[in-house]
Amino acid sequence: MSRSLSRRSVLASAAALPLAAATAPAARAAAPMMGVGMTRFNRVTLGEFEVTTLLAATTPRPDPHSIFGLNVSAEEFDAVSEAANIPTDQAQFFFTPTVVNTGSELVLFDTGLNPDGITSALAAAGYTPDQVDVVVITHMHGDHIGGLMGEGGATFPNARYVTASAEYDHWAAAGNERFDTNMRPLAEKTEMIGDGASVASGITAMAAHGHTPGHTAWMIESGGRQLLIAADFANHYIWSVGHPDWEVKFDMDKQAAAATRRRLLGMLAADKVPFVGYHMPWPGIGYVEARGDGFAYTPASYQLML
Repeated sequence: MSRSLSRRSVLASAAALPLAAATAPAARAAAPMMGVGMTRFNRVTLGEFEVTTLLAATTPRPDPHSIFGLNVSAEEFDAVSEAANIPTDQAQFFFTPTVVNTGSELVLFDTGLNPDGITSALAAAGYTPDQVDVVVITHMHGDHIGGLMGEGGATFPNARYVTASAEYDHWAAAGNERFDTNMRPLAEKTEMIGDGASVASGITAMAAHGHTPGHTAWMIESGGRQLLIAADFANHYIWSVGHPDWEVKFDMDKQAAAATRRRLLGMLAADKVPFVGYHMPWPGIGYVEARGDGFAYTPASYQLML
């Protein structure tokens, strides 16, 4: 057979092209833009416990230098931010309650901005509000107690509540509307504790004052492993963890808050203990290492999956 095409075969092939084009499937339209998205929960193991972080909300905030680094110049703030590849004109805030399942009790740490945020995140993680046995309030800023009460009453109808007595006493005397609406009605169900108290086996209070008068972190221990529910002692992975002496707008006692940051960050770095930071980048779990005069934050990867 000749390797060259005959004139007749070429013409026949050309004649068939319109038919092939007519029967070919139509080109699909481009896929729609979906916008930014992320998961609502992240679950890891710690010994015999399960630890689940919940994304109750996330939102951008403008002008972060009006919140962080109040005692440093704009030039220094901008230089640190640019070195970390983050913008200087806005920041993304995350609000991350945590659930610890001990096997005998389901313990929720903080409740987000509102009932819808925390209950929808719980649902995504496979939990219902009536399954929560204990609600621990690390401190009483609105983004931590906002999910306690809704139009139908208490969001967690079967729970007992735990908070630091110094924290409760401060807000009870402050005439704060959010406290009066969300926390005060639960007073009879609330256990007031101090440093070193245990809310359940393997869950121990650690005083972390400064952000608020009774701000409390919680050490979780199971099977020889530890994790710190750190709440708001450090509110940003660069502007707080990296620079613990930078003043933060929301710290009520700025000097005490800076001292607490250095103490807890030093402990986490020395002992290689992971922590959950309420406002750390989602999913909120990371490690700390000493670096220069400050510290560096490393997000957890698969360490707590093994």
